[in-house]
Amino acid sequence: MIGEGIQSTNQRKHSYVQDRVEVGFFTDPSVCIGCKACEVACKEWNEVPDDGFSWSGNSYDNTGHLGASTWRHVMFLEQDRQKGNQIVGHHSLEQNGEDPFRWVFLSDVCKHCEEAGCLEACPTGSIVRTETGTVLVQDDVCNGCGYCVVSCPFGVIGRRPEPLPNAGGAFKCTFCYDRQKSGLVPACAKVCPTESIVFGRLDDLRARATERIQHLKQNGYADAQVYDPTETSVRGIHAFFLILGEPEAYGLPPKPQDTTIYLKSPWTSAFATAIASIIATLVAFAFL
Repeated sequence: MIGEGIQSTNQRKHSYVQDRVEVGFFTDPSVCIGCKACEVACKEWNEVPDDGFSWSGNSYDNTGHLGASTWRHVMFLEQDRQKGNQIVGHHSLEQNGEDPFRWVFLSDVCKHCEEAGCLEACPTGSIVRTETGTVLVQDDVCNGCGYCVVSCPFGVIGRRPEPLPNAGGAFKCTFCYDRQKSGLVPACAKVCPTESIVFGRLDDLRARATERIQHLKQNGYADAQVYDPTETSVRGIHAFFLILGEPEAYGLPPKPQDTTIYLKSPWTSAFATAIASIIATLVAFAFL
């Protein structure tokens, strides 16, 4: 059973850091109840400050989006579509009962890209790739330049107005690297009551996601798909999702691009120009 496999994955302790095994998150909104336990656990464990208490009035989701003080964000998505084999009952707005409605919850997080724009853009080396393939910001090395903020194709990383002492202020999900080093799963996956968030080996999770998609399609979820953009310049992500419908509805770009790939051409041109200038200077001196 998929549920049994998920449970054993979340409950067992692993030495992924010591074994240098690539890990990831698989988030499945089809079983998410929107409780926000993942948000709370993330804040408590990582001592992430609050986001303020301003209600938007547009949704029960008052967090809004990921940022420097929101490393896990449970999205509340209301759609005028049918959810699986949902039967619209007397609550329908239409007399004929053909007014489908679904409410989808998705716990969003940093994607920990295979080709991470934030890492490539960082001039101080404060952003590094860990032993398990995830992306970690060393805040005490960060100088607060903000290059990582504009280089993230998902708009995940951000800066706090008041950074920690002797720190640059750029923050995002750490994948609970400190917990991983102790053989523990990240806090969000640990507390998820429905196991919508699953942590484990990346290859195992991708196989599990494929199996889950097949199961949902057999049960009427025709628009279920895996969001893991491996065919783009980010070359896949370590925190991927099962989504119902199109990625744009969840604020996910269908074809995210690592913006730093466009730096190769101008840097190559600049290097070639510099070499040509040096050669021209040497030649000029040779004829003096």
